[in-house]
Amino acid sequence: MIVSEIFAELTLQDQEATAGLGRRIASVLGIGDAVLLSGPLGAGKTVLARAILQALGVSGRIPSPTFTLVQSYETADFQVHHFDLYRVENESELIELGFDDAVETGVILVEWPEHAFGQVPDSALKIEIRPLDGDARNVRLSGGRRWHDFLEEYR
Repeated sequence: MIVSEIFAELTLQDQEATAGLGRRIASVLGIGDAVLLSGPLGAGKTVLARAILQALGVSGRIPSPTFTLVQSYETADFQVHHFDLYRVENESELIELGFDDAVETGVILVEWPEHAFGQVPDSALKIEIRPLDGDARNVRLSGGRRWHDFLEEYR
């Protein structure tokens, strides 16, 4: 039986609401999961990624991987690789970054997944963020069977 993607849409009024979503996502993550973060520059992709990482126990400064392209973190349960693919121009760069291994051995958070040359898992949680007024954000969540229960909470 083929299960189509499930969609949910919500409005986050401020950064605390964004952090709350990050905490909830973190609570259901496991090895092999991918979270894809899409949206224009300044939409809040990194803010959400930081909230997920903090909820997983990462402390201290969590820099944006804009220039390094990937930041890796050890958590109590698994390794998390936070990718920013905005500047990736070809598939060989993904290989050099260890993208394939990261997907198989830990959890990946991917900003700008449209630059991944189709190398993201079909089972990923997809998050599209659009800025509204002030700190408010429109967030569209989608994913397949793996994410069914999580997405039902927001429908």
